[in-house]
Amino acid sequence: MTLTVRVPEELSARVPAEQRGPGLDRSDVRLLVSRGTEVGHHAFRELPRLLRAGDLLVVNTSATLAAAVDGRVGHARVVVHFSTRGDDGRWAVELREPDGRGTTRPRAAMASPARARAWGEGDVASVAVRAGVSVRLPGGAGLVLEEPLSARGDRLWWARVSGAEAGAVMREHGRPIRYAYTARDQPLAAYQTVFALPSADGSGSAEMPSAARPFTAPLVAELVSRGVQFAPVTLHTGVASAEAHEPPYPERYAVPEASARAIRAVRAAGGRVVAVGTTAVRAVESAAGPDGVVRARRGWTDLVVTPERGVRVVDGLLTGLHEPAASHLLMLEAVAGRAAIDRGYEAAVAERYLWHEFGDTHLLLR
Repeated sequence: MTLTVRVPEELSARVPAEQRGPGLDRSDVRLLVSRGTEVGHHAFRELPRLLRAGDLLVVNTSATLAAAVDGRVGHARVVVHFSTRGDDGRWAVELREPDGRGTTRPRAAMASPARARAWGEGDVASVAVRAGVSVRLPGGAGLVLEEPLSARGDRLWWARVSGAEAGAVMREHGRPIRYAYTARDQPLAAYQTVFALPSADGSGSAEMPSAARPFTAPLVAELVSRGVQFAPVTLHTGVASAEAHEPPYPERYAVPEASARAIRAVRAAGGRVVAVGTTAVRAVESAAGPDGVVRARRGWTDLVVTPERGVRVVDGLLTGLHEPAASHLLMLEAVAGRAAIDRGYEAAVAERYLWHEFGDTHLLLR
């Protein structure tokens, strides 16, 4: 699914909401509400009165990692994006090229053959797409590329870290992954949601489960006081394909028994199950059988939610605003229908909503 709407560059949220003016906090973003082709414009703080007692919000507890670490291959500078921790202790990583502005771009080898030839022998452009390449990391650590994560392409590779534990390297030398539309580096705390919990094995999300970012502790308390329930799940999201908008690769997830039980009870009582973010949809739909019943489950999911597959559990989705070519739009269409997405995005551009992880939000209800 690709939308025809054009999003002007100035609608990219460049800094978090709380940095846009005195007295603001994370919840000071806007909320577009789509019910079919009907749209409404609200402040995010109004969410408690837009939901009903008996509704349930599925939230992702994955913590964001300081997943961007500087390194070198030969004489070439690279930035390693740690994406996903494997069951065997390896990490799926993406090697990117510094762009001189504090962010990154795809490796020159992936950009064009002419640009790749401009790099000398031993540079990352000439060697980073094959097994055995060694990357020097800060503090005496290193990693070696072993094999591509998928036959789909060579963007992500399984790599083994030596000389230090990968989590320690990220904590001591890493920073959150940042894209070019943002104004400057932000502390890791700016990328953590109120629901984030540390993982015992050092796993986490390479990119923030950003739909939950506007929630604050007082807002959560107000929702609970109004009878809205919460069901925590975990899905560790990997590095997105910022340029090509690839579908997500397999990701680790867990739906605990208490959350599965709460979802079943709410559905039986006629309440609505609203997922906070596409990661929460992916987790809970992966735990649902063909009968639509959610059961406790953990492991890896390669589920891609499309209109053809449909959704079995969720009645609504609270999410950010996605690029018009993003693969996540297929999931939004599965939840709300193509007409709702077209109308909602036209309204978001017309009313100058802000895009990306520090931007405004969109509540889609069936």
